Amino acid sequence: MSAMAVVYEVEDPAAAHAGGTEGDGGEVTVVRVHAAPVAPGMPGVPGPRTFCGKDTFAMRAAPRQPAGRPGPSWYGTDHADRVCPACDDAVGTG
Repeated sequence: MSAMAVVYEVEDPAAAHAGGTEGDGGEVTVVRVHAAPVAPGMPGVPGPRTFCGKDTFAMRAAPRQPAGRPGPSWYGTDHADRVCPACDDAVGTG
């Protein structure tokens, strides 16, 4: 598997790029966890689309990035119940 980045699909896409918090100071609400190939020549920066085909522009990069190899640890345990099944299959752990 080539290098990948983990991104969060959030409830309020505007908050994804505004420092990561909503207006009241709370954290953004993660709706789904996706995996995306990294942008060419930019390690850790997600490319334009996730493995399931969603646009990454309105998504927030996860604070923890994968170890660079497929396995159950490509996503953090804090959002394990929100992992995109199509991305998980593409990564090879589903």
